[in-house]
Amino acid sequence: MSAARTQLLDRGVAQALSALSAAAKKGLGDPGLAELVMIRASQLNHCAFCLDMHLTLARGNGVAEERLGLLAAWEEAEDLYDGRERAALALTEAMTVLTEGFVPDAVYEEAALHFGDAELAHLIGLITAINSWNRLMVGRRVAPGGYTP
Repeated sequence: MSAARTQLLDRGVAQALSALSAAAKKGLGDPGLAELVMIRASQLNHCAFCLDMHLTLARGNGVAEERLGLLAAWEEAEDLYDGRERAALALTEAMTVLTEGFVPDAVYEEAALHFGDAELAHLIGLITAINSWNRLMVGRRVAPGGYTP
């Protein structure tokens, strides 16, 4: 028996989450980094739809294939990601996988060293938004391939 699926998503919910995503991306001011963050969260959440979409967007923003291919192992691929990117990715992982409880102080403090207050607020908003999108898409079992830029 196949699992129940629904493509239904309340328009108001979608519009609100889209607005949050757009505001956070704009405030962060770095489209390539925003896509890396959204891809990493989507990898952790196993959201194929969001991975497909954000890989396409990352390529459109000029993110190199090598960086996309090694993103799941960013900690070991030190030469491919600068300190700012590494701090954002660490914060993404800490906020996405909350099994240990709060975001560790050291992770937050490292992010705060690389991002001003407004940028950090936007980064946290972006991580929150992509985690919400991941849960909406995974929960509804939306398959990859439906995104067109």
